[in-house]
Amino acid sequence: MRRASRPAGRSAGNRQPLTTKQKRDLAALAALPDDRIDTSDIPELPLRAWKNAVRGRFYRPVKQAVSLRLDADVVAWLKKPGKGYQTRANHLLRQQMLADMRKP
Repeated sequence: MRRASRPAGRSAGNRQPLTTKQKRDLAALAALPDDRIDTSDIPELPLRAWKNAVRGRFYRPVKQAVSLRLDADVVAWLKKPGKGYQTRANHLLRQQMLADMRKP
């Protein structure tokens, strides 16, 4: 079940909208260049902290409905393992796409 989104300026613990001053302060912080932000109170992570990191773990590409004419035996092969033949077809196409992108 998807959680309902909150209106801008609200959080789970704070139901009051942001004041004009708060909005102005946030805008000023957002406008600061990275090299002007004081991060001295945030420790650097050691390299071992990234050992099990996975890039793109939560990436969910946008799906697009298409009409695609495939050979009947290819469709039967995709459907043979059961439910999810479109997901299987997408996975196979993505693997091939990524392999092609890696080629020089």
